[in-house]
Amino acid sequence: MGLFTKDIKTMNDLFVHQLQDIYYAEQQLTKALPKMASKATDPQLKQGFLTHLEETKQHVARLEEVFKMHGVAVKAVDCPAIDGIIEEADETAGEVADRAVLDAALINAAQAAEHYEIVRYGSLIAWAKQLGRNDCATVLAKTLEEEKATDKKLTTLAESKVNLRAAS
Repeated sequence: MGLFTKDIKTMNDLFVHQLQDIYYAEQQLTKALPKMASKATDPQLKQGFLTHLEETKQHVARLEEVFKMHGVAVKAVDCPAIDGIIEEADETAGEVADRAVLDAALINAAQAAEHYEIVRYGSLIAWAKQLGRNDCATVLAKTLEEEKATDKKLTTLAESKVNLRAAS
């Protein structure tokens, strides 16, 4: 089902479709984060990826909770956006020989995923509220705050040392 197809007729249809989209994305990230951690050389970055992996597993569980709260089947739909972000990260990581530069590239890839998630969760929260599902919005808001916090940590790590080391 494409985003702008006749299959999406109502705000509820759009909400459910985007839940399925972000559910797929979170599942893909649980596979990508260990690979990113194994490639990272900066110990803080490596640990950050592993910490976020545990958070991401919780995000998957929260999404399953929202599906159930909303009375729909837990289901994922392919998300070409996250597949592209992960594929690009893999390609870039394979092309970077300098380990310090690789860490900077990994942060960039992680932030691309975080920004995608932040957009999706922000819309889902707004739509849940519009649908009168403040209960769903509250659960989704917990994840949004964690995604924003991760993005901020990545920015701080990049600006305080990883980018500096990569540029020298």
